[in-house]
Amino acid sequence: MKQILMLICVTCSLTVLGQAAGDTVYKSVVYPKGYESQIDLVYTRQGEWEGKLDLYFYASSLEPTPLIINIHGGGWNHGVKEGQGGFNAYFKAGFAVANIEYRLTGQAKAPAAIEDTRCALLYLVNNAKRFNINPNQIIFLGGSAGGHLALMGGLLGNNSVFDNNCNKGQAFKVVAIINKYGINDVGDWAYGPNITSKSATNWLGEKAKDTDFIKLVSPIYHVTKESPPIFIVHGNADPTVPYQQSVSLYKKLIALGVKTDFITIEGGLHGKFSKEQNDDISKKVMRFLEECKIPISKKKIEFN
Repeated sequence: MKQILMLICVTCSLTVLGQAAGDTVYKSVVYPKGYESQIDLVYTRQGEWEGKLDLYFYASSLEPTPLIINIHGGGWNHGVKEGQGGFNAYFKAGFAVANIEYRLTGQAKAPAAIEDTRCALLYLVNNAKRFNINPNQIIFLGGSAGGHLALMGGLLGNNSVFDNNCNKGQAFKVVAIINKYGINDVGDWAYGPNITSKSATNWLGEKAKDTDFIKLVSPIYHVTKESPPIFIVHGNADPTVPYQQSVSLYKKLIALGVKTDFITIEGGLHGKFSKEQNDDISKKVMRFLEECKIPISKKKIEFN
């Protein structure tokens, strides 16, 4: 009897350890009727690493649809695409959504994550007909480090400085960027007077003291009067990415006459907003996209 009890205890312990060390179970994305999904599409290969994305597209739409390219955060050193959700507002608007992964710091240093973001963009553009996507209605979306990559992916436009690993092809246009508490000045996050982070210097690697390179991978240095409209949201009590990062970006956009909207979440932390605040942000994002003349479906969409 003692042996049986010991066996049960050992089995229970192993089960708990397995759950602690094993893979997290993520909820599947629920998408509407008329949509199709393509999971783990390989958009690029770098050595043994495969860059994958999940795509949800409106296959039955009579017209090619706008595309949201969503990028997860995690200081460039952790996070997975499967941890992302909250796409219903975009589905209801009739948009396609691509949810991408990229090389993290442990796999490759800067600018690898930017290169992967650009390759995902170009893969989707080059396959626009296959996925019923309008390549002239691309919208980037991301939070934290994902916000940084969304800004870089969109602000670079047709600048191919980070596109050497990608298959170039069809023309495209980024029509908006949704930046949630993202890093726009990597040097400031690494060495600035506000909150600093080792994630920045770790990601920069051997380029950590190269000021020209740091500017090259910092979105604020790519803003011009021709930049696409940018929606910004940031909590003014963010303990991770300084609120000032978004303030400086907003000021530069205003100075250059770029369409923008800046939502401050009073007392907001690093993305830890209430349901009511997130619902309000979602409504304001959709209103912003409408103001950007992006076609939004008014048809009622039913979910599977």
